[in-house]
Amino acid sequence: MELNLTDREFRLLLDLAYVGNWVLNSTRGEDRFEPYDDLEAKLFANCIKRHMPELLEVHKDGVSPSKAYVEGGIHEAIMDYEDTVFFEILAEELARRDMNHEPISHDNFKELTGRIDEYIAEFEQNGMDNIQLG
Repeated sequence: MELNLTDREFRLLLDLAYVGNWVLNSTRGEDRFEPYDDLEAKLFANCIKRHMPELLEVHKDGVSPSKAYVEGGIHEAIMDYEDTVFFEILAEELARRDMNHEPISHDNFKELTGRIDEYIAEFEQNGMDNIQLG
């Protein structure tokens, strides 16, 4: 299969592959999904043909995203996503707790979403400053 991509589209594809591989493998330690690592390496190897050598590092075992690539802002995007997901999950869990973990139905869905929205507003305004444990 051949993809005809502009340099900009290719660069975006690298970002998608890197982020996807990060999500799948970053917490797995040595038990990584190797096919995703292999595909990421295969895509980054094309940086040479695309005249983007600064985006990859060549090792005796293959290629990987370069330090410049990894430190170039992609992790800020990942962190923004992780923060958003964290606060959304926390808001829903707190709202469900407030409702005694009742099964969600048509009758109480509006209450749940209202409570979630209140928690989200709190987190947006104060972050974690007002969270207390115990």
